[in-house]
Amino acid sequence: MPKPITAINDFVVKFANVNGSGSASANGLFAKSVLRMGIPASSRNIFPSNIQGLPTWFEVRINESGHLGRRGGVDMMVAMNPQTWEDDIAEIEPGGYLLYDATKPMPASRFRDDINVIGAPLTAICNRTYDDARQRQLFKNIIYLGVLSALLDMDVPAIEQLIGEQFRGKDTLIKPNLHALQLGRDWAREALDCPLRSATAFSSAATTRRRWAPCTAARRCAPGIRSPPPPRLPRRSRHIASACAATRSRRIAATPSSRPRTSWPRSAS
Repeated sequence: MPKPITAINDFVVKFANVNGSGSASANGLFAKSVLRMGIPASSRNIFPSNIQGLPTWFEVRINESGHLGRRGGVDMMVAMNPQTWEDDIAEIEPGGYLLYDATKPMPASRFRDDINVIGAPLTAICNRTYDDARQRQLFKNIIYLGVLSALLDMDVPAIEQLIGEQFRGKDTLIKPNLHALQLGRDWAREALDCPLRSATAFSSAATTRRRWAPCTAARRCAPGIRSPPPPRLPRRSRHIASACAATRSRRIAATPSSRPRTSWPRSAS
């Protein structure tokens, strides 16, 4: 197995899905959960077309220093679209992670030797739990969110609270989604070594910038580790913002009614 990427609150997770599969809700829950845990994160929904069945991507950059622009490269790829498999695999950084649906066996030639592969039988879990085809597709997304929450040691109460907020007024949907989340967590904790972290993640978290111990409430509360402060504008940006505000106030003061009128000479009739 290749040497895994290690990082604390500084990594990129990308979801590769099929447009119209209901993945946007689950992917958005992942990004919001990171923010709810107090860690700066930026998300981008990338889709070349809004046609159902075509590829769509959702990228989340997590960075405790507040750097939210696209970094380039992916530390963990959640590959759920066979159409874009080759391109998605190529984006993973050496030592990165691939999470995919392993219900159907895939030959070793479809994977890279320098990444860590995590196969979860998502479709199999859905087939034995749900009878409706649409439910199988929708809850599959929440199940892989549950797997991620166990792998990355995320704050589960934060995710559960967000599910309740997202489906407020639709109480019949809250319990099934919470159940699907738990299905993914239960499978991951039984089948995988959760969470993904190095043996020295807690002791070196305060001094090492890139170790894999991602976005956890427990990590933020660990001894000697403080939550990152909210991002602030650079000094120059604050001056520019103040100047813009002053300019706007001057423009408001100079209304058309207060401006001097220019009288043009009329020609003699």
